[in-house]
Amino acid sequence: MKKTYLILCILGVFLPYYNLINFLKINDWSMNGFFELLFSNYAVSMISMDLSVAASTFLIFIIAKFWKKPKRLLRYIVPLFLVGFSLSLPLYLYDNSKF
Repeated sequence: MKKTYLILCILGVFLPYYNLINFLKINDWSMNGFFELLFSNYAVSMISMDLSVAASTFLIFIIAKFWKKPKRLLRYIVPLFLVGFSLSLPLYLYDNSKF
């Protein structure tokens, strides 16, 4: 199972940044319009809100669980903000997998 989580960590970095780089290429390496597109219609807004709530829930869970261990806490919070939920959750599951 750990191999699966590791593969998901790699995909969690590659797939979002692949799409971000393609967006930046199309827009002359500018972030103009990025946040407008996040809420351009109800379908995209639904996915954006779903991921926002899931990532916020994970953030609260990580803070509550590792409040007294700041180094362990940063191990999941930094990837959450630098890459996203797509890396942070598989990394947590990889670290805490028993099999």
